[in-house]
Amino acid sequence: MKIDILAIGVHPDDVELSCAGTLLRHADMGYTFGLLDLTRGELGTRGNAEIRTREAYAAATKLGAKFRENLDLPDGFIQHDEATIRKLITAIRDCQPEIVLANALSDRHPDHGRSAGIIADACYYSGLSKIETHNLEGAPQQKWRPKSVYHYIQDRNRQPDMVVDISSYFNRKMEAINCYESQFNDHNPNDYFHEASTPISGKDFMDYLFAKARSLGRESGYELAEGFNVARVPGVPDLMQLD
Repeated sequence: MKIDILAIGVHPDDVELSCAGTLLRHADMGYTFGLLDLTRGELGTRGNAEIRTREAYAAATKLGAKFRENLDLPDGFIQHDEATIRKLITAIRDCQPEIVLANALSDRHPDHGRSAGIIADACYYSGLSKIETHNLEGAPQQKWRPKSVYHYIQDRNRQPDMVVDISSYFNRKMEAINCYESQFNDHNPNDYFHEASTPISGKDFMDYLFAKARSLGRESGYELAEGFNVARVPGVPDLMQLD
């Protein structure tokens, strides 16, 4: 399925936490997007792989994604090797995105920064015709290189290279995040209330998400925003389109 934007996260919920508002905004502008998780997040303190997969599909439905897929790579031990790159190339060529949104260039969780490099490299190699891949039906795939790769800001506060206004989409973003009942809001009684607390499981983290969006939007005059970094300087055809 050809889409405009492919949002990739090494863990289920990475995308929702960091760029869901951006995806919702672009969907309202008529663009299509899909979601790709690299792992099941099976090493997470709370929940398990089966629970997180169920939550991930519920969140994808909330967001209106065209699809959500998982490469079943090992959480915590994802490697920058040929096998991993080839899996990603196959996924990229299958949906031919114009833009890829990827994990943060560096972050508290080692998987995030490691995956940022893996994803960016796969986007480049996907454009090389001599790397042969096949789709699920066994048919050869054509080369495809996304026009841009943008790395969303995650847990650590990084200086953004650009921000996207999500002022009208924050509540819907939170609805998607709240699909991950096993991971967040441990101050509310639910099936996971008695599991061990983590740095992201409490109400303070939910408050932090709002404060972070306020902070990211401030310099650009937005009420709330999501931030992105780039490894390649983007070009703009029209300065008048910049806020």
